[in-house]
Amino acid sequence: MAVASMVHAPSLLAVQTFRGQKNAAANRSPRAAAFRVRAAKLPAGVQVPRAQPKLSEPFLGFTKTAEVWNSRACMMGLIGTFIVELILHKGVLEIIGFEVGKGLDIPL
Repeated sequence: MAVASMVHAPSLLAVQTFRGQKNAAANRSPRAAAFRVRAAKLPAGVQVPRAQPKLSEPFLGFTKTAEVWNSRACMMGLIGTFIVELILHKGVLEIIGFEVGKGLDIPL
């Protein structure tokens, strides 16, 4: 069936009507209404930019794609570290041979 609710926004910038499935035209109730989507209205005093900004070339490989993959690798490494600590019941520093939990041993 078609969507029977209306979505109202305070703007009249753009209106597009969506109809439900064309096969279900016979199943519609006479009360069924069209679904409307309207664009958001800009606040008073805000102007739309005339031209798109010109972005410089990525600096030393700091592109969006590289940053996304680096963050994914970091998350996998962090979760892998948690799993190793959970299985061995030791922290990473203890696993590689450092003593932890004994303090700095600084004479005062």
